[in-house]
Amino acid sequence: MLLIRAGIASVLLAALAISPATASTTHKASTTGHAKSLHKKKPAKKKLHGQQAIEPARVIEIQQALIRERYLTTEADGRWDATTIAAMQKFQADHGWQTKLMPDSRALKTLGLGPDYSNAINAKNSSFADPPPITTIPPAQAQGFATAAGVNH
Repeated sequence: MLLIRAGIASVLLAALAISPATASTTHKASTTGHAKSLHKKKPAKKKLHGQQAIEPARVIEIQQALIRERYLTTEADGRWDATTIAAMQKFQADHGWQTKLMPDSRALKTLGLGPDYSNAINAKNSSFADPPPITTIPPAQAQGFATAAGVNH
């Protein structure tokens, strides 16, 4: 009887040792309700940011400014071509600015083509004139400015 018990015990131990190795995993169904698709997904298109092209009217303005500054010798035709790009790169390089992004905002401002604020919401009542001469400022106010600035006037 002892021999039978020992045999049964060894069979049970062997069964317990083998069961984790042969256990199978069960597949749990998706809870989202979506079946897996076997179709390949299309690669996402790269989204382009910023201005993609320069309007021909603006190109003419830039070309005219480059002609005026003697960086461009052709006529202003409104095409952003290799000649115009080379002239702009030369202008920007001569001023110590980058030449990869064109046109650079500093270059446009230097060429006199910066932003136009004449139609701004607060431009109607504003004055872009020089400030009034110091003699028109009341003496007490002028003294206050000088004191605030730390200047003996």
